[in-house]
This record gives sequence, structure tokens and C-alpha cells, in this order.
Amino acid sequence: MSSIFSNLKGDKVIWATAGLLAIFSFLPVYSASSNLAYLYGDGSTFQYVVVHFFHLLLGFCLLFAVHKIPYHYFRGLSILFLPVVVVLLVYTVAQGTMIDGAYASRWIQIPGLGVSFQSSTLASVVLMIYVARYLSKKTNDNLTFKESILPLWVPVGLVLLLILPANFSTTAIIFSMVLVLMFLGGYPVKYLGIIVAAGLLLLTMFILTAKAFPGLLPNRVDTWASRIESFSDDEDTEADYQIEKAKIAIASGGIAGTGIGKSVQRNFLPQSSSDFIYAIIVEEMGLIGAFGVMGAYLLLLFRIVIVATKANTVFGKLLVIGVGLPIIFQALINMGVAVELFPVTGQTLPLISSGGTSIWMTCMALGIILSVSAKREEMKERDEAEKELDDENPLDILSEAI
Repeated sequence: MSSIFSNLKGDKVIWATAGLLAIFSFLPVYSASSNLAYLYGDGSTFQYVVVHFFHLLLGFCLLFAVHKIPYHYFRGLSILFLPVVVVLLVYTVAQGTMIDGAYASRWIQIPGLGVSFQSSTLASVVLMIYVARYLSKKTNDNLTFKESILPLWVPVGLVLLLILPANFSTTAIIFSMVLVLMFLGGYPVKYLGIIVAAGLLLLTMFILTAKAFPGLLPNRVDTWASRIESFSDDEDTEADYQIEKAKIAIASGGIAGTGIGKSVQRNFLPQSSSDFIYAIIVEEMGLIGAFGVMGAYLLLLFRIVIVATKANTVFGKLLVIGVGLPIIFQALINMGVAVELFPVTGQTLPLISSGGTSIWMTCMALGIILSVSAKREEMKERDEAEKELDDENPLDILSEAI
């Protein structure tokens, strides 16, 4: 066991937090999967727990492998993987299907495995690495908007436009995280204002085009509109079904909850094991469970900031922020949706919700962060070893040799 832990490099608090979240996730996933088991299975939730276990196992194998890669390699890998991501997104758009008149395809099937994969999640990680790489190259230069259009904003815009028709929430999160990273990386604020204005203009044009020509491009504009209208409208409608059940679950939790496995609303929430799993956690574990989960993500945020602060290079700092902040942001949005702070978005709770792609990409991002942290530890150990050698008395060395 000690040999296994000795191979885990990087920030130990991040390792521990990720591990605890993964172990904890079995409780709500097992409980929340009961409705799926009765609707689509034989009533047993065991198979859903087994699938979740293998998703986590593969995710942590990916985390371990990625954290062993020297983080400076991700510079070149981002350039190589960006075209691959674009091809995957184009394929996802091309093979999209219509469900009840709405474009609902966000996944592609991996041939031969029967496993679905959400390409937009991979695109998010790759794009943030690419942006961090660009900013780290330009830190000593005077950034101009004109010179950044082709190498930076064209790839960003292309990825976002390919994700937008099927997944507005993911598009908005990626765009927001890119803006935050650009701001922290020293990109002029006046240029960011231009980008925000251009983004809003393109979004408006897309929505108007989709409304004017419904058959021109498959999209989910009507779904977005209904969710926003339901969120802003005080009256309860059919569209509010999920959020109303989530609020009932949260209200039923109280301080200590109804007890693990004793959720009632899991039988009524369609996405109780993924999008609304936080509501089930609060119902069964009360405010204790609610603040415990929130505290774990805030601790993860704190350690991400520490790793970014201590990174030895600008690329390392921006890389950690770029892949780390979206994890926390996604978690906060998921929890916010459950308590109706935000409209329904379809974002999962990282490392806790069921779903392979979310777990795998979260683990990949954490692996990148740990790679940066491991490099810092390696350099620190080397400096300490050199200092010990310098502090040794030459006469003592000579006497030992004699």
C-alpha cells in the first residue's frame, strides 16, 4: 500500500479530496438510481453502481496516467488535439437526432464498445489548455486584438459554435471560463469587451435565424427559451416539474436528512442520479451533507489556487486555473440549479453524478493540475538536496573518505 501512495505525486489534499468525493458518490448514485432501475431495468440498482464503479476506475486510471506526464508536454498536445476535437464536434453535429422536435444529440457512440461519449466535455479541457498556451507565449509582448484573432479567437469561436446548437449551458460555461482565463492572463479588458459584445451579437443572430428558419439547423433554442421563461415566471407550470421536485427534496432534508437510501423524490426526478443528484443528497443527508459536499469543492478550489500560485512558470499557472476553475464552476452551477438559483442547465456534479464522460474529463483535468504540482515538488526536492550538499563541510567529507 505504501508503494502505491509513494507513486502518487503532487498535492496530496487534491488526491484525498478527489478520492473522498468518488467514494462518497456511491451512496447517492445507488439511492438515486432506483427510479431508473424500475423504469428501464429489473428493479435492481446494483448494475448502475457497477457501471459507476467502472467509470470511476477508468477515470482514476486516467488521472494517474495524466499526472505522470510532465505538464509542459500539454503545450504541444493542445495543438495536436484541437483539430481532433473539431472533427469530433462536427461528427457530433452531423449525426445528431431529433427528439420531440428538439435537437438532443450531445453524444457520440464509441464503435465496438457501446459507450457514449460527450465530445463537448473533451473540447472544454483541450480548449482551456490551448488558451493557456497562447497567453503564456504572449506574456512579455504587447497583446493586440488584431494579432490574436486568427490564432486565438477563431479556434475558440469555432469550438463554441459547434457546441452551441445542442448545448447552450456548456457553451456559456466554456466562454465564461475563457474570458476569466484571458483576464487573469493579462489580456486587455477593452478587447474582452469587444469579444463579449461579438459573442452576444452572434448568439442573437443564431437564435433569430433558428426562429425564422426552424428546419435550417437542428437546435434546442425552444428548450432554452422554455427553461428561461420557467425560471423567470413565478407560476408553476409543467416545465417546472423537475425543479419543483428538487425543492421538495431539499425542503424534506432538514438538518440531518431523512436517512441514506430513504429519499422519496428520487422516484419522481427524471435525472436524480445526474443533474439533480445534489437534491437527493440534501434530502437524505440534510444540511450536513449539503455543506459537506460544498465544502469539499471549496477545499478543492483553495488547493487549485495554491498550486497555481506556486507553479514555476506562467504556463503552469494559467494551465491550472484554466482546467481547474471549470470543475468548481460546474459544481456550483449544479448545486445552484437544485436550489433554483439558475435555470435548468443539464450540468452534472463532478465526480459524484453518474456519467462516464463527466468523470473522465474531470479526472483528466485533475491529473493535469497534479502534474503541475508534482513538478513543483520535484524542483523543491532537488533544490533541498543541492542545498544539503552545499552545506556539507569539505573537511568532513575528506575525513570520511580517509
